[in-house]
Amino acid sequence: MANVSLEINGDIYEVDVEPDTPLLWVIREHLGLTGTKYGCGIGRCGTCTVLVDGKARRSCQMPAEQAQGKKIVTIEGIPEDHPIKRAWVAEQVPQCGYCQPGQIIQAVALLSENPNPSDADIERSMRGVLCRCGTYQRIKRAIHRAAEGDLPLSEGVLSSKPIETDGLSIGLLSTPPGSTLALAKTKDPWIKVSPDGNVTIVVPKSEMGQGVTTSLPMIATDELGAEWGKVRVEFALAGDNYKDPVRGVQITGGSTSVRNLFVPLRKLAAAARTMLIEAAAQLWGVPEGECHAFGGKVIHKPTGRALSFGELALRASNLDVPQDLTFKSEREFILIGKGVPRIDIPDKVNGRIRFGIDSFYDGMLYASVARPPAYGAKLISYDSKKATDIPGVRSVVPIMSGIAVCADSIEAAWRGRKALEVKWSDGNWPQWNDDYLNDALMKHLEAGGVIAKNEGSVDEAISGAHKKMEATYILPYLSHVPLEPMNALAYVKEDRCDVWAPTQAQSLSHIVAAEAAGLKMDQVFIHTTYLGGGFGRRLEADFVREAVEISKLLGKPIKLIWTREEDFKNDFYRPVNATSAVGAFDANGKLVAWDHKIVAPSIYARVRPQEMAGEIDPPAIEGLVNMDYRVPNFRVRYVPFEAPVPVGFWRSVGSSHNAFTVECFVDELAHISGKDPLEFRLELLEGNSRVQRLLKAVAEDCDWGKPLPEGMGRGLAYHFCFGTHVAQVAEVSVDKENGTVKVNRIFCAVDCGKVVHPDTARAQIEGGVLMGLSAALKEAVSFSEGRVATSNFDNYDLLRIHEAPEVNVHFVESDDPMGGLGEPGVPPVAPAVANAVFAASGARVRCLPITPKAVLGALKDK
Repeated sequence: MANVSLEINGDIYEVDVEPDTPLLWVIREHLGLTGTKYGCGIGRCGTCTVLVDGKARRSCQMPAEQAQGKKIVTIEGIPEDHPIKRAWVAEQVPQCGYCQPGQIIQAVALLSENPNPSDADIERSMRGVLCRCGTYQRIKRAIHRAAEGDLPLSEGVLSSKPIETDGLSIGLLSTPPGSTLALAKTKDPWIKVSPDGNVTIVVPKSEMGQGVTTSLPMIATDELGAEWGKVRVEFALAGDNYKDPVRGVQITGGSTSVRNLFVPLRKLAAAARTMLIEAAAQLWGVPEGECHAFGGKVIHKPTGRALSFGELALRASNLDVPQDLTFKSEREFILIGKGVPRIDIPDKVNGRIRFGIDSFYDGMLYASVARPPAYGAKLISYDSKKATDIPGVRSVVPIMSGIAVCADSIEAAWRGRKALEVKWSDGNWPQWNDDYLNDALMKHLEAGGVIAKNEGSVDEAISGAHKKMEATYILPYLSHVPLEPMNALAYVKEDRCDVWAPTQAQSLSHIVAAEAAGLKMDQVFIHTTYLGGGFGRRLEADFVREAVEISKLLGKPIKLIWTREEDFKNDFYRPVNATSAVGAFDANGKLVAWDHKIVAPSIYARVRPQEMAGEIDPPAIEGLVNMDYRVPNFRVRYVPFEAPVPVGFWRSVGSSHNAFTVECFVDELAHISGKDPLEFRLELLEGNSRVQRLLKAVAEDCDWGKPLPEGMGRGLAYHFCFGTHVAQVAEVSVDKENGTVKVNRIFCAVDCGKVVHPDTARAQIEGGVLMGLSAALKEAVSFSEGRVATSNFDNYDLLRIHEAPEVNVHFVESDDPMGGLGEPGVPPVAPAVANAVFAASGARVRCLPITPKAVLGALKDK
């Protein structure tokens, strides 16, 4: 250990650390300046960026010793009124916000060197900082806005700090999913009105960038008649009374937060409003019908008398909770459909938001776990003394998933894990590699499969067809890659367990923590933090189990942080899949048959076996069995694929791959029929005016049919999932010499029914498009010698700012039921791009990702 002196944000800090400790960990874990984030440890993601003598540097790559004598500035040291920060708020840039401190620091460095950067300048400077949420378009706008000085004064925002209250508190009692809501005064309230006039909305969902800490309070505020400036937000603990009343579980996934809670929140708010009005009417001795709630007050319409919600809260709390309620009319909405600045953005811009990795507890130890490197590998031996000889390492303990090393600092825990000299067996799948996987998929396509849907007489129609079309598609395993790696802080005592975690699955985490701690459910408290991205990965609770198990063994608070390598190698991946499709036309050129077979591992076999129909995995066939295109003879078959690789829910789940196969195949069918891809789809959607209208809208937006220069092309795709219809057109350029694909623009038309928060809705589609594009162009998990070969961003890169196209989003509102928005933007991207590549070059790419090598191969085969 050595004493290192550092100047950070103008202050001098003396820290005792190993001289080679990365500056990142000194800043974060030793000094508590948690705005600077860990993302990869190899300088490839940029989340750890700080200013060193005015230059942007990756703090994970700079030893603390080398930082001595230099002026270091973190996100906390950039003034709140700095043009970049003000522009970031004005453009509402952040989604999850985890990468944004790094983005902002990099942008500050850019403007200090180039006060008026072009788009190309911005892309060159910012390309080293990843954003998994896909905020690149807004980042560009914010930098230009800061450079131009077009900066409005920051508006006041709501506090997200919890406020205790003794006033009116109402919530939901646990009832079976889909049953009548039971409103009550409970110890687990959803809405609290305190005597000081503040209204607290307790959010039972996870905030991972989709804006629920703003959109859900908006719904309650409008129905309640509260004053927006008096509304506060806090996260709910895990518990039965906070379960999603539609799904019967406390979880954030499936693009359900707003659409599932829209009615429950309105009912709760309407009940609170009714009780406040009743309390005021009693005080005034007037009929309740003469009173209404507005702006945080109950007003007596005939006289203009008014009482604030705070003045009425205690009296209202003594009244019965009404169950028969009347909603406000939509014309009375002030916020819904219009939106307000997101309440979490200023704190995200200034590095104040606490993600799971930012949790601390006095006396805690840091933990790192050595896990089997290959599928089926068993522990042979390890040397705990080699680890405990490392300064700062306190304990080495075996747990269910491997060997845990606990230390005073995360860097000591990681050093200790490396020193363990663990020996593992070779595993059960030494033959498992990329070639073996592809061969196995193709062999499985020869199987008959299990029929998931069968309409008409497919075999007969195909055998008598005038013309046939066949195609095979292969899509890889994908990793989730939230920029905040898996982590959790757990403290198990004799009669209590607390867990602070960035989880999407409160109910599952609650169960898992109770099991690992050996405690009853009511002795376990799951504290949900902000999430640095989720995308389905945090629907698992493996990281929660590890932290709780280690804490129970040691009797100390444990902060577990996975490395990026651990994150890649221990994921629950998007399933690999292979598809064969056969289409048949009659003599009149009409599509009369479609036979679709998919080979894929099952997600539900592990997580929801009770919901499977025999061997059929519901996610594997979603978007197929409910396809909107009408074909008189249509069959879907599913072939289970047994593999050692664990699979889970990835943003848009089965739609992420089935949209690709369906929409690419539709495009191929259109081509051999000699019809325009738009015209062909409209014919297959005869009678479906809603989707036809959507396709026509996106076609109009992109000038479909207008010729493009040589080497450019447009591709169309449409998909329905999570209650929302999305049509997209990609406009691309293809270099036939080297196979490079440049996506220039993507047009999206979206019909999700009613939109609650328009800007957040737009941001979700923008982000979904770019995540889908990243998967389409770049992503694939690789395997070798029975293990995951993918390890970090040097061999699994994500879409970067210079690769991100302009995304145009057009909402086509309808009176249909509300749909979700977190996932539906993802599925149509890959097929739209693939179809555009064909239009531009004649290369039909049937395997993802669409790399230059894949394009050149398709050009050779055409």
